[in-house]
Amino acid sequence: AALQENLDKRLFGQHLVSKVVVKAVRGFLNNTNAKKPLALSLHGWTGTGKNFVSKIVAESIYKRGLQSKYVHQFVATLHFPHAHNINIYKDQLQSWIRGNVSICPRSLFIFDEMDKMHAGLIDSIKPFLDYYELLDGVSYRQAIFIFLSNAGAEKITEVALDFWRNGRTREDIQLTDIQNALSVSVFNNKNSGFWHSTLIDRNLIDYFIPFLPLEYKHVKMCVRVEIESRGYAVDEEIVSRIADEMTYFPREERIYSDKGCKTVDAKLDYYYDF
Repeated sequence: AALQENLDKRLFGQHLVSKVVVKAVRGFLNNTNAKKPLALSLHGWTGTGKNFVSKIVAESIYKRGLQSKYVHQFVATLHFPHAHNINIYKDQLQSWIRGNVSICPRSLFIFDEMDKMHAGLIDSIKPFLDYYELLDGVSYRQAIFIFLSNAGAEKITEVALDFWRNGRTREDIQLTDIQNALSVSVFNNKNSGFWHSTLIDRNLIDYFIPFLPLEYKHVKMCVRVEIESRGYAVDEEIVSRIADEMTYFPREERIYSDKGCKTVDAKLDYYYDF
């Protein structure tokens, strides 16, 4: 219930995300006989809410949210920066996952920048996501893996634009309109680590979740919530000014924010003396 409420209040313009994440997480947590860990792959442009959603999921399961000792975050360019160290990273990562799940079966692993992660490193995670009852005496079936990636963002935007140009609202977009195209797009993206990995062709990702690009009205929603969270009364003039300062694409139509809500926080600092 808290997960649903948080997503409804704090996530804007992502009706597909709210629906799928709540259904997937709730179903998994209520399943006393899961056959594999839950694996969610979140896709979309920067600033559309991928990190935010993984934070809300963590908060809905663990008292301390992302600060919980059972939540583990990895950023590809930070934790695995050098391709020549791939074998060392593989050993470290497998050992880390094994050790943490041994301590707490209901561990959460969040991998950011999956599109920049070496394919061999992605494949080293594969055994933990598969349908094994035990691996070296450890069960991974209660663990949750969340992957964040920009891969597939172009395909998501393409679908959203088609709906807009045909006079249909973004809320008309169904998961079936986008999910197959998204998984194929991610699988065929040669710049993505996923392209060389076996996670997709082995069907180990339970849900590919598309984050739609954010429109002007969604940016304004983000600004309002951020102002309120800082304890200030909402000034609509400032809300509009910040939304107007964002850059939008495609160049002709200017529908979607380039950075989503990513820079709202920094822009507010300029208008208020905090």
